[in-house]
Amino acid sequence: MESGDLRIFQCVAQEGNLTRAAAKLGYVQSNVTARIRHLEAEVGTPLFIRHNRGMTLSPAGEILLTYADKIVGLLNDASRALQATNTPSGPLQIGSIQTAAAVRLPRLLSEYYSQYPDVSLALATGHSQMLIDQVIAYELEGAFIGCSCDHPDIKSIDVFDEELFVVSSPALSEDELTRKPILVYSMGCSYRKILEDWMLLSGVHRPVIMEFGTLEAIISGVASGMGISLLPEIVISQQIRNGLLRKHSLPAGMNRMMTRFITRKDAFVSSALGAFMAMLPQECDMIASGESISYPKDTLLHGNLD
Repeated sequence: MESGDLRIFQCVAQEGNLTRAAAKLGYVQSNVTARIRHLEAEVGTPLFIRHNRGMTLSPAGEILLTYADKIVGLLNDASRALQATNTPSGPLQIGSIQTAAAVRLPRLLSEYYSQYPDVSLALATGHSQMLIDQVIAYELEGAFIGCSCDHPDIKSIDVFDEELFVVSSPALSEDELTRKPILVYSMGCSYRKILEDWMLLSGVHRPVIMEFGTLEAIISGVASGMGISLLPEIVISQQIRNGLLRKHSLPAGMNRMMTRFITRKDAFVSSALGAFMAMLPQECDMIASGESISYPKDTLLHGNLD
């Protein structure tokens, strides 16, 4: 079983389609098809279930993908270690939940880029569980998440302590909150879980759920009276001052969330990642001191803000 075959298998599993996988890898489709068939012959069992919409993993494929992610991740990690220098440089893949990316990280990323311009920093966004999975699979070197993580391969440090509020349009009264739809991200979002738990505590077992892909869409929907949501105070402070939103307190024990930065315990810590992590406490101090946050112009952002 060759590492090249495992990389192709991993890509096909991620894309669910031979044509897309071949384009992503830069191979002709016939080559990808042949390598997958060779791998299936080698392990003696089908790895994919073929259907009209593409390909999905078979039970054996699910098992192999777990090992392929680890093997490919370790090979990529070894390559980074061999190419490492004492001066921060090269690629750095970081992930973050949307709220931290939108408000907490801009100044940190801007300061980091100004100090280490040779680092090609990329920020991918998603919900907490997605980011945890990507760090475990070596796809990200680190990520900011909005929940605790007890995975044995993950270590975390506390970064930002957030105060959370239910938010609504100014016209909505306390009594009307639980009768409105909740505007949230997709499953796996920590804020969504807390809001659903609060609704359940309030006697609403099946709230109307409206999913949105961006923070801006959620805030706009709430401001228009479409529904309610749950957000950190720092995210909504300007809208509250401008009279666009109204905040409502949560019960003790539900009104705070710690944003954590996670990495793999066994991953190689490059000089670029080490320098980034060394700046985290400094950023916490700047936030606590009330210094203004400015958005970076040169930081590369990938994905939706989630």
